[in-house]
Amino acid sequence: MARTYLNNLPAEYLRYYFAGKLTDSVEDLDLNIIDFVNRVNADLVGKFVNIASRCAGFINKNFSCKLSDSCLEPDLYNMFVTAGDEIAKAYEARQYAKAMREIMALADLANRFIDSYKPWVLIKDPAKQVLAHEVCSLGLNLFRVLMIYLKPVLPVMAHAVEEFLNIPVLTWEDRKDPLLNHNINAFKPLIQRLELSQVNIMQENNITQVGAELAITKTKQISHLTQDPLRETISIEDFAKIDLRIVKIVAAESVPEANKLVKLTLDLGGETRQVFAGIKEAYKPEDLLGRMTVMVANLAPRKMRFGLSEGMVLAAGPGQTELWILGPDDGAMPGMRVK
Repeated sequence: MARTYLNNLPAEYLRYYFAGKLTDSVEDLDLNIIDFVNRVNADLVGKFVNIASRCAGFINKNFSCKLSDSCLEPDLYNMFVTAGDEIAKAYEARQYAKAMREIMALADLANRFIDSYKPWVLIKDPAKQVLAHEVCSLGLNLFRVLMIYLKPVLPVMAHAVEEFLNIPVLTWEDRKDPLLNHNINAFKPLIQRLELSQVNIMQENNITQVGAELAITKTKQISHLTQDPLRETISIEDFAKIDLRIVKIVAAESVPEANKLVKLTLDLGGETRQVFAGIKEAYKPEDLLGRMTVMVANLAPRKMRFGLSEGMVLAAGPGQTELWILGPDDGAMPGMRVK
């Protein structure tokens, strides 16, 4: 359940997972837990946020939180900028999975760029610290472009990145120019690795929550007042107009022309009445013979195409197949008034 998920895990994880699965076609999606954990850890943690975590520490510690004043590889940066055109088209076409694939391909490229220079090695050589500065600065600029592309999916993380990079609210057009000679803030973890144990706890909580919901639903289902509320209040004088009598079913036969009707002959204690009752789906006619029940004896006769119905027998139940005709205790005799 969505609420159970949000009580246990950040929405960003699931937003990214679904974005990585959604296309412009109308298809159901399954939430595969193992795939979910692996996708979040591999893409968001291992590829995307990894770029910032690999570069930010050097900028904060060694270069007074300031990015370099030049772009080390303009062609690489421009490649990231140009890729935004196709990513935008994928978003507009609701091909979100395609957009995520292209973004993560760029993240792979950014990580390979960092690996090729190895700033953790460069920083140890005083003669190469300027290069380390430029590598890490470009790495964070590539990360910023990727955050722009992922912002529709990860708005909460985008806000955290805006604070980290000390920049205004990111827009799509901001990707075109890198941040140069710009002060950033101290880096704080943007996302935590997702552990399977966390998801297992969420699933256990979900089972508990679903059980509670089912219990509530079941209670509502068996509450007939919920399904069929009481009608408006009547006065005792209104009720007194209804003449309820005990009757005995002395004959019962199916009405072939009607799917629901059984023709009953009722002994009212000295006279008989003919009543058509809609109980065929609940009772076989032969099972009704000899039974005592209750009828509305002063109901105006109703002419039907099968004959004249001279009253109504009382039954309780929610539907045609679930009906129970009312029956008095032993001792009640035909013709007795129900008071």
